Amino acid sequence: MEALGLLLHGFHVLLTVKTLSLMVVGLVLGIFVGVLPGLGGPNGVAILLPLTFTMDPTSAIVMLSCIYWGALFGGAITSILFNIPGEAWSVATTFDGYPMAQQGRAAEALTAAFTSSFIGSLVAVLLITFLAPGIASFALQFGPPEFFAVYLLTFCSFVGLGREEKHKTIISMSLGLLLAGIGMDTVSAQLRMTFGWSELYRGINFLVAVIGLFGISEILLTMEERLALRGHAAKISLRVVWRVWKDLPRYWVTLLRSSAIGCWLGITPGGAIAASFMGYNLAKRFAKDKESFGKGRIEGVFAPETAAHASGTAALLPMLALGIPGSGTAAILLGGLMVWGLNPGPLLFVEHKDFVWGLIASMYLGNVVGLVIVLTTVPIFAAVLRVPFAAIAPMIVVSCAVGAYAIQNAMFDIWLMLAFGVVGYAFKKIDIPLAPFTLALVLGNRAEDAFRLSMIGAEGDMSVFWSNGLVGSITTLALVLLFWPLISLGWRKLLRLLAGSSA
Repeated sequence: MEALGLLLHGFHVLLTVKTLSLMVVGLVLGIFVGVLPGLGGPNGVAILLPLTFTMDPTSAIVMLSCIYWGALFGGAITSILFNIPGEAWSVATTFDGYPMAQQGRAAEALTAAFTSSFIGSLVAVLLITFLAPGIASFALQFGPPEFFAVYLLTFCSFVGLGREEKHKTIISMSLGLLLAGIGMDTVSAQLRMTFGWSELYRGINFLVAVIGLFGISEILLTMEERLALRGHAAKISLRVVWRVWKDLPRYWVTLLRSSAIGCWLGITPGGAIAASFMGYNLAKRFAKDKESFGKGRIEGVFAPETAAHASGTAALLPMLALGIPGSGTAAILLGGLMVWGLNPGPLLFVEHKDFVWGLIASMYLGNVVGLVIVLTTVPIFAAVLRVPFAAIAPMIVVSCAVGAYAIQNAMFDIWLMLAFGVVGYAFKKIDIPLAPFTLALVLGNRAEDAFRLSMIGAEGDMSVFWSNGLVGSITTLALVLLFWPLISLGWRKLLRLLAGSSA
């Protein structure tokens, strides 16, 4: 009941003309970003983040979160009409969505995608509403050893549970931790790795790095791959919407299962990509007519979209409650909060209730408004895809440069942004994931501070990380996840050995 009262307070904070206007603007910008292949949620939030610097934190985070919701919705448009995933997690949506468009059922496929996106996000927001306060209250018991153990758990879970190649994840994370150490050491007040450059005394600004890694690199990749797109036309009518919504009860098991998968993989760093494929594969596995998948089955749209959007939304839960992002976009939002002087974590729910519950309320309202907007504006955003990307790219590059410069009014940051753009481009060409790099860049200093304060308090005794049941269990779980690939490999070999000996 307390959560419901706080949520009502959040709606009271949210329901102002200014905030609602920013919500609509954010949704439209997000859909536009989601429609453009390759940009998507993380890149859109990174590129447009500087627009919010002059706003109060509540208005800013509402606008950014709505950019994110809009991008989640918009990615389905390119996947279904053009067979080009607007987001990496939209790949599974193309399996049945594009065949439906080829059969003249594009409006039905889009309605299914938008509706399942809404359902998946709604389930995740309900989870955030009722679990975040409890997690935050529990985390108030944490000291430096506990916080370091949680950071270690986050880093290790990316290695153990992520779908990317493990050595590439470790390389990406290690580089992020290295760059996070540049500048002033917050414990000893010594300068590190500045090489005599006064511009590096402040360290590498997270936002500059993110704009380059996500924004500039995607421009380079997209310009390399395509200049114009052609696809199927679509116009959604009320009759089509009603027909799809009327059939929803038939797929309640698929929707519920995909929502659960998405929420779990959002809270853990499994990610929306893994969630979408897992949702699709399980829907196909448990279907009576498996052969119909891939030929235009609407359940093949429901399953991946529900799972992906539940995962993308649920990733905000650990970010708000513990200060640990569950996805690349959540990491960017975490950096934005720190720019505005807010420290995500348990104290956020105590010291900034208006902000937290205004944000959670915006998730509900933004999800509803976003669904209405995408259902009514599909032809407009589909038409954007027919504009040569060469005409759009310069505007995006200029907005990136203006945003990077505006952070600290430094020309050096523009050059740094371009350098990170090249790094991001190279990472994507050789399949090194950016999410661990981003995570390490955001949390590196905080993890180091927690570790060093723990060592100072324990006089260098590493057993402090097993000094009580809470910190010991978190640290042990982190190590298990770090070595999970080896543990699971050894377990499979043992089972095969036992099976061979019994035969």
